[in-house]
Amino acid sequence: MSQKVTRRQFLNYSLMGVGSFMAAGVILPMGRFALDPLFQEEASGSMITTSVSADDITEEPVKVDFSYEQQDGWYVSEVTDFVWVYRDGEDIIALSPVCKHLGCTVTWAGDEANPNRFFCPCHNGLYEKNGKNVPGTPPRGPLDQYEVGVSDGYITIGEMKANELVN
Repeated sequence: MSQKVTRRQFLNYSLMGVGSFMAAGVILPMGRFALDPLFQEEASGSMITTSVSADDITEEPVKVDFSYEQQDGWYVSEVTDFVWVYRDGEDIIALSPVCKHLGCTVTWAGDEANPNRFFCPCHNGLYEKNGKNVPGTPPRGPLDQYEVGVSDGYITIGEMKANELVN
């Protein structure tokens, strides 16, 4: 004995089926987006090796160039940047060259009146050697600091972080 499907049951089954497919179409991409980072491979070391020997670093800040690959969507490009590196006792310090006021590039001893400070030419901003902003000048905060290390005798540059040298 077969049971007849009423018009009301047919519409109910049809709407439930279509609603299920629509819900799956919305929920599955969101689930994929949420779970995808769990299945991604971790980067094998975030330190970038430079061409500057650690033995060449003195107490005077020097410009150290480094390059890395940057991926923007599907486009991969080679980016070249630099940091100011100097030795503080046994420690090697790497500071960002980007001024905290307007994002201009700071130089070491760029102002003849302040030979032992970082100088920002945009609005005459000054930073101490450890990256601390000089009171009374435009910068509102200290220069950022980079993780730095030594690998096979060469300087390695890591992630940027807040300046830990300034109290």
